[in-house]
Amino acid sequence: MKFTENEKKFLASIEEARFATSNKSIPHVKPVSFIFQDDSFYIATDYATVTYKNIKKNPRAAISVDIYKPGGHKAVLAQGDVKIIEDGPEFKKIYAKFFEKFAWVRKDPWGEKEAPFLRLVPKHKTSWGT
Repeated sequence: MKFTENEKKFLASIEEARFATSNKSIPHVKPVSFIFQDDSFYIATDYATVTYKNIKKNPRAAISVDIYKPGGHKAVLAQGDVKIIEDGPEFKKIYAKFFEKFAWVRKDPWGEKEAPFLRLVPKHKTSWGT
């Protein structure tokens, strides 16, 4: 799935999104910090979260990145499959990006196998205003 340059610029400018998972047809949505890279969304999580437990049972998820402004609403929505990243070169690469972008990561750093990233690889997307 390819994203337009305008969609990529919009996604790079936003720090928070809504991430949806489900288990046994019960949806769970929560705000998350994310980065968008290589046409994928990367979300930080912890092992004890409902989000992580849901992904272990059902790797399908969705993300909504939006700004509500009367007359200027912008959004990118995507659905796809999630891969759990706990260590290795991909973990280190994404962790470095999170460390650079988010003060909360610099304040409370973690290492491999302490908390994973979730990589949402979109299979479907829609956007408006971008």
